[in-house]
Amino acid sequence: MRYRNLVLFLALAVAWGSAFTAIKAGLEFFPPVLFAAFRYDAAGVLMLAYAVYATDQWRPVSRQEWYLVGVGGLLLIAAYHAFLFVGEQGTTSAAAAIIVSLSPVLTTGFARGLLPDERLTALGIAGLLLGFAGVVVLSNPDPSNLVTRSTVSQLLVFLAAASFALGSVLTRRIDADLPIETMEAWSMLLGAVLMHVVSRLLGESVAGVEWTADAVLALAYLVVVASALGFLVYFDLLERLGPIEINFVSYAAPVVAAVTGFLVLQETPSVFTVAGFTLIVIGFALLKRDALRDEVRSIRRSIGTRD
Repeated sequence: MRYRNLVLFLALAVAWGSAFTAIKAGLEFFPPVLFAAFRYDAAGVLMLAYAVYATDQWRPVSRQEWYLVGVGGLLLIAAYHAFLFVGEQGTTSAAAAIIVSLSPVLTTGFARGLLPDERLTALGIAGLLLGFAGVVVLSNPDPSNLVTRSTVSQLLVFLAAASFALGSVLTRRIDADLPIETMEAWSMLLGAVLMHVVSRLLGESVAGVEWTADAVLALAYLVVVASALGFLVYFDLLERLGPIEINFVSYAAPVVAAVTGFLVLQETPSVFTVAGFTLIVIGFALLKRDALRDEVRSIRRSIGTRD
């Protein structure tokens, strides 16, 4: 199929962008951290089944592989989703998706500090600062009261993005040859366990869940569409497109979140939301300018070869 990659890319953007709306809708019925834990209880089992089917190594064996799973479970799954689900209680789907889209920018910043081969140029620093400025503009804080519900919620979502970015960098530092499907499956299961512990510490309980049809639909959508099917598409595209192009899903997802948030929850993005998103995208372009330039050249060569 000639446009297979484009179709899959758009499908992934829709799955992951609409997930922010599904989270927001489900929070009406679930305690937030318990909601996230339920999501990865089921998603982890599905991903593990896929790892058994698709890989030659369905479980970690070495100490380094377990370290990899530990970092993934703690930062990429537990910390990221706990902060995100709690934070989305006080902000819109689109705003949460836009703040999370800062992750590739933060990843570059952490990489410059933690990976010895990475260096940050003046333009790279400008890109990083623009990304942070985008979050500030989006949140539009009131100087006289910086602890409003909206501002605190968006700070929590920012911590979610930072957790994911830090986890992405730390996993690169661990020398473990574990299939990505296996790493994701065990990270999901470990992350789910950690979130259940945090949920109990916060006083959440299953008794606080309202098991309505809408609640089940939101949870099922997150498990099946956003997690299971979404990650399968992601793995396929990662192999075909590489890590630079796949990063653009982070910038297509907020558009989907804004549309679905408006259609499903009647959320209306503000001018600050749009301005903040624009600054974050520009910051990403400055940080990844060399890689983006190489991708453009590669696409041009590919088009020239077909012609």
